[in-house]
Order: sequence, then C-alpha cells, then structure tokens
Amino acid sequence: MKRSITCLLLLCVCTGYLPSADAQRRPNVLFIIADDLRNAATSFGDVSAHAPNLDRLAKRGVRFDNAYCQYPVCNPSRASFLTGLRPDTTGVQDNNTFFRQKLPHVVTLPELFKQQGYFTASLGKIFHRGGTMEEINEHMADPQSWSHVRFFQSPPLGFKGEGRNLTGGALAWCRWLAAEGGDEDQPDGQVAAEAVRLINEKRKEPFFLAIGFHKPHDPFIAPKKYFDLYPPDKIQLPLDPADRSPEVPFAIPNGYPQFKQFTDQERREFKRAYLAGVSFMDAQLGKVFAALDQQKLWDNTIIVFIGDHGYHLGERGWWNKNTLFELSTRAPLVVYAPKLKTAGQRSRALVEFVDLYPTIVELAGLKAPENLEGLSLKPLLNKPALAWKKAAFTQVLRGNVQGRTVRTVRWRYTEWQGSDGGAELYDQQTDPGEYHNLASEAAYAKQVAELKQVLNAGWKTALPTMQ
Repeated sequence: MKRSITCLLLLCVCTGYLPSADAQRRPNVLFIIADDLRNAATSFGDVSAHAPNLDRLAKRGVRFDNAYCQYPVCNPSRASFLTGLRPDTTGVQDNNTFFRQKLPHVVTLPELFKQQGYFTASLGKIFHRGGTMEEINEHMADPQSWSHVRFFQSPPLGFKGEGRNLTGGALAWCRWLAAEGGDEDQPDGQVAAEAVRLINEKRKEPFFLAIGFHKPHDPFIAPKKYFDLYPPDKIQLPLDPADRSPEVPFAIPNGYPQFKQFTDQERREFKRAYLAGVSFMDAQLGKVFAALDQQKLWDNTIIVFIGDHGYHLGERGWWNKNTLFELSTRAPLVVYAPKLKTAGQRSRALVEFVDLYPTIVELAGLKAPENLEGLSLKPLLNKPALAWKKAAFTQVLRGNVQGRTVRTVRWRYTEWQGSDGGAELYDQQTDPGEYHNLASEAAYAKQVAELKQVLNAGWKTALPTMQ
C-alpha cells in the first residue's frame, strides 16, 4: 500500500498535477472582457459613465492608462491576446477567420491553464462568436481550451421595451432597446449569474474563469433602469475642431453613410444607449466581485479586466471601432494580484494586450510558451513608473491596404501600406485628440523618419533595455 501511494505521488509530481491542499494554494484567475469598451469610467478619466465597480477594481489593482490592442476589431484582437501572438502571426485580420485555421496547434492562454489541472470556463463572448449573442458559432469558442463552455441568450421578455433603429433599419445592428425585465433576462446578466455559481462551486479548486460581457457592444440592449441613469438632455456630444486636418484615405472605414445623416437627437440616443450598456456591464461585474467577497477569494485570485478595443462615440463623425486613432486602439486595462503593494496606482507605461498572456502565466507561477510575442507586465505591477516599452503597435486591413500605427510616449505615426493614402503624425502632447496631421510638414520630417524606422523595425526593437 505504501509503495502504491508513493508511486501515485510521484506520478502527480511528474505530470504537474497538484491535488487537494496544494491545489488550493494555486491562484485562481478571473479574465474579464467587456466588448467594445472604450475608456468610459471615472477611474479612466471619463466622468460620463457610471461604472463604480470598475472604479472599485482600479482602486485595488494597477490601472494602465496606455494599454493598446493589436487590432481594433473583436475577432483579431481576441485571437491575438488569447494566443499571445500578434495579428501577422495569427493570420487573423477579420471577424470570420477562426484562429485554428491558421494555427491549429497553438496553445491558448486558457488551454495552458487547463493542461496544468485548472478548471477553465468560457462564459459568454471570449473568443469571437458573432455580431450578437444569438450567433453561437460553437466551434469558434475553441472547445479544447475549456473544461466548461456556456452560451447565453435572452428570453422573449429581453427583447421587449422602448427602442428604435437609428438608421431606419438600414443598419440592423444600429438600434437600442430599453428592455423590460431584469438583468438575467439579458445574456450578460446570465453570464454574471453563471460566474457567481462557478465561483461558489469551484472555490476549493484552482479555476480560470473567462467572463465575456457583450456590452456595451451593439445592438444596444440593456434593462431600462440603466438607460434611466442617463437623461437624454444631459448627454454631451463631441465637437471636432473646425481647423482639423482632413482625413487621409482609409483612416475612417467606408460603408456607413448613415452616420452622416444622424441628427443631434440620434447622436444623443446612440451615446446614451452605449453608456447604458457600460453601466449594465458594470453592475454584472459587481455581482462577480460580491461572490469573491462572500467566498473570501480576493487573497487567492488574479483579476485582469480589459475592453477588447476602444470605440468612437461621434468623434470624427464615426460611431464604431476599426480605426487607428487613439480612441479605437486604446482600451481599459486593470490588473489585480493578491498582496499587491501598489494597489490603486496607475501606470502610464506603453503596454499591449499581447502582453496579457505572459503576465497572467507568470503571476500564476506557470511556465509560458517560448513563442509568445508579448512581455510580462509583472515588473510594472511592482513599480508602475518603471521605464518600459518604447512603442506599442496596432494594425488594420482595408481590402489590400494594410494600416499600421506605432504609438510612442509623445507621438502616433501611421502608414497605409499598399496605397498612396499617405501617412499620419500626431503630437500627443499638444493634440491628444489627433486632429492635426503633421506628417507632411517639413518641420516634422525628422520625427517622421525616426518613427518610420520604429514602425518598420517592429515590436522586438521596442522592448525595454532591461530585458
């Protein structure tokens, strides 16, 4: 009998599986993704959105003010940060390509945890599924990454209420609905309920819960009480400066002429519905945190919260993502780790979403794959003001034209390669809205040449010298 027990223990050590008490000491992970969330919360400098739970997390963790996605569209962004690889490597630059068509053997972030004996769950939208929660596309959830996958849909009550399409039906997605019923009559409310259930059920074993809230993504449906937080006459609209530079070709996607026909009323309705979605999502976040409170799991749980990319709310007349401007490429990022000595601090370092995979793996004490193309942010959690990357990189594809942008501490430089669409240069110190393109001005020729070299040299040359 003793020999059998000894052999069993040796097998557990060799396979990396640690049962019972040892397993309980391994940190849990909550990876929380909000869809289409720009920096809309007080903790990120936007007082227009009511998001107290995100603000609460920011006070407990480190907030990254300059966090950039690698592609400002859902599927390419998620394929990138969940594999730890950049879009040029994943080959995913649209919403239809399943990443395993390009990389069949890649080990995803949740898959790595699953291999190490973690219970892994995908709740809602983690890997891309479709434009609405009704589009399941089960294969794109990547079942091999998860122990448990759940999709959620509204019952009939969730589709009843006051609302309208802002384009007269021309764009099916461009609609809002102040829905009847409660939170759990909407998919995101069901996501939160399942997350709470699993936290309670799995509290004694290591878990990796990926919680994918669909809001504030369109269609803009949320329970009416969240719309009521935002009186229509209090909604403030952006005002672009009259002297702004004309957009270069490809800077704003073609295909939505309806935006130019919006009245101020429709603009306010759009922004109000988006903000209602932010507050609805945030309320669900609060339920997840309450479960951690109840089970006393904060001291053994790593939390990463992100928006998968940014979003325009009327700036430049654009009401969507998929640009290479700051509003589309930058999104919220908060990282919390147990016993964090820098709680509540902010880091202005340039970081990228491709850094999340190695960060979470290192915080959990696991070994990361050698092929990752990001850099663990753990040093920044210890010292948020640490000198870091020289640049962050984002790209988009417009037909056969590849747009690439590099963001440094002071500058954003963008090229539209494969066209004569020109270049863009913006000074973030004097023009944070990126309204004045300096690329063609002789006085900035030196900056253009230097940034062109950074863009062409790529991400490896932008790593901090300490590495």
